[in-house]
Amino acid sequence: MFFPITKPILESMTDQNHYPDLSPVSTGLKGKCPRCGRGSLFNGFLEIAEKCSSCELDFEFADAGDGATWFVMVIASTLTMGAVLWVEFSYQPAYWVHALVAIPLALGLPLLLLRPGKAILVNQQYKTEAAPGQIDLDK
Repeated sequence: MFFPITKPILESMTDQNHYPDLSPVSTGLKGKCPRCGRGSLFNGFLEIAEKCSSCELDFEFADAGDGATWFVMVIASTLTMGAVLWVEFSYQPAYWVHALVAIPLALGLPLLLLRPGKAILVNQQYKTEAAPGQIDLDK
């Protein structure tokens, strides 16, 4: 049996935007919108924009909290201490050489990792539809 598609159904089907299933990691590393992958996620260095400039997605849901900061601190401090210990055990240089190695790593790595880390967490939050926990008092 054949059921014809009526005009209102066709119009509602063509008015809807269909977005591809994008990886939170790839869009986060680029700092792009988690829904369309085109608009910028940030207004400044770490300030989340109000909405996507391309698909108009409202970024009100975005709350990375301290998650990105914690991950960046762990990764950056581990890499910095690894580099300092490698230099010490390999060359046993003077203290000023340690300063030349440790200070740029300790300052540069967090600056390089914080923006993509925050974007990945926000994009993962969008993909999984994460929201603050709520207590159901009706039970």
